[in-house]
Amino acid sequence: MGYCEDMREMIGNAPLIIVRPSVAIINNKGEILLYRYSGALWGIPGGILQLNESVEHCIKRNVKEDLGLMLNSLRLFGVYSGQELKTKPENGEDEYHTVAIGYLCTDYEGELIPDENQVIEAEFFKLDQLPEETDPSIKKKLVELKEKLVKS
Repeated sequence: MGYCEDMREMIGNAPLIIVRPSVAIINNKGEILLYRYSGALWGIPGGILQLNESVEHCIKRNVKEDLGLMLNSLRLFGVYSGQELKTKPENGEDEYHTVAIGYLCTDYEGELIPDENQVIEAEFFKLDQLPEETDPSIKKKLVELKEKLVKS
C-alpha cells in the first residue's frame, strides 16, 4: 500500500492533504501530451508523492510507469492549492486537499506507450486545439503555459 492508503486506514474519510506533482510535456512540434483514464477527463500526467520520495522522482516515476517516457529535465511551472483543488466526492467518501506542483518538460526520451492495464489513453494536442473533455482547471493553467511559451 502507498502513503495515502495507509493514512486513510488511520483517519477514515477525514480530509487529507496530498502533494500531486504534474508535468506538461511538450514535443518538438509545440504540442502538449494529455492523458486520461477510460471515460475520464483529459489532463496532464501526474502522481501522488510517497514518503521519502522527491517531487521530481515522483513525477518521473509516474510518467515512466503510466506512459513509457523518461523525463530528463524538469522546469518548475507553478505551485497551486486552494478551494479549486479540493476534492470531495458526492457520496461523502474520501476528501482530499491537493497541493499541485506543475512542471514543464521538453527534454524526454522513449516511445509513448500508455499502460494498457490501467486503460490509459494518451495523445499530443496543439495548445489551441485541446479536446472539449479537458479538465477545466487544467485548461486554465494551459492558457498560462501557452503565454509563457510564447514569451520564452
